[in-house]
Amino acid sequence: MQIRFILNDKGSPALKLADAELHFTEGPLAGLRLVGFAVWEGKRGGRNVTFPARTYSVNGERRSFALLRPQDSQSGVDAHDALAAQILDAYAAHVAALAAEAVTA
Repeated sequence: MQIRFILNDKGSPALKLADAELHFTEGPLAGLRLVGFAVWEGKRGGRNVTFPARTYSVNGERRSFALLRPQDSQSGVDAHDALAAQILDAYAAHVAALAAEAVTA
């Protein structure tokens, strides 16, 4: 799997840094990508990742339905945190590579 980023050059919404996509390179999902992830700057520092979700309305109240969900309660939390950390690490490497390119250009 590869993680690719589309930087938020427009600055809107304000704290969104980039959209992220998971590109599958092996197995039955090879050639497919999963979109809907986003990297955000925290209001108090740090970064976080949001996962794909679909919004819907019930009695005028907006709710969201997570599209990537755990198979069971405990392993799902660990898997969710591990994937978020992997996306954040890949984003940091992507930003560092862009900065290195800018210095050598």
